[in-house]
Amino acid sequence: MRLAVVGHVEWVELALVEYVPKPGDIVHAIESTQVPAGGGAVAAVQLARLAGECLFITALGDDDLGRRAKRELESLGVRVEAAWRKEPQRRAFVHVDSTAERTITVIGERMGPRAGDALPWGELEGADAVYFTAGDAAAVRMARAARTLVATVRAIEALAPARAEIDVLVASANDAGEGYRAGDIEPPPRLVARTDGAAGGTLETADGVITQWEAAPLPGPAVDTYGAGDSFAAGLTYGLADGRSDADALALGARCGAACVTGRGPYTAQLARDP
Repeated sequence: MRLAVVGHVEWVELALVEYVPKPGDIVHAIESTQVPAGGGAVAAVQLARLAGECLFITALGDDDLGRRAKRELESLGVRVEAAWRKEPQRRAFVHVDSTAERTITVIGERMGPRAGDALPWGELEGADAVYFTAGDAAAVRMARAARTLVATVRAIEALAPARAEIDVLVASANDAGEGYRAGDIEPPPRLVARTDGAAGGTLETADGVITQWEAAPLPGPAVDTYGAGDSFAAGLTYGLADGRSDADALALGARCGAACVTGRGPYTAQLARDP
């Protein structure tokens, strides 16, 4: 199976705390870790674990953190093809509280690959599926050469001007920053999957038919929700690439998201291999 992610990386420091600090508070981290993450990276690792390999086309800061991010993602089984930018690598700080909820502070602008970058765009032609999280409009059109294109609504600034049909757009039912309204993208996505955490989510067709899907049960105690949404999107992308029905692909995505929640950080509990 040929799978790829076109997207972004954030160098993430995660800190486990009892609660997210209020203004003026000082909280002490119970434990902390650093990983290359962000939506593109997390999805690429999850796809590599399901399929055995994944091409990740991205852009990284040409600095120590950017180089380290590439090495560590490759150690997690991802083939990383990066355009190197002069600006510092984008970073993020994540509080994970005692209820497993994550709160994120991002530092720097999102770096996405551009169609003009010297990257292996030709390998997307005829790929079974591509998941898109960041890049320019021309990069979206490059990704559309795949048999199936899944994208996050967080990339709408590139998706809208690209005017390329998206098979599934992943949005949020509750987060205003990840909402989608009919007409935001033309032509309209074939399907819009709106996630709703433990309530599952809804799937809406281009002609307005809405169905509900249920969240998968957690395979263990909830530890950390960071990366769960991107693991869901990767599982959905894999399921569609594998020729599964929309419902079965969503169910796999839900299982990937649920598994991720049971581990510290985005990678320790992701589903491995095709379940």
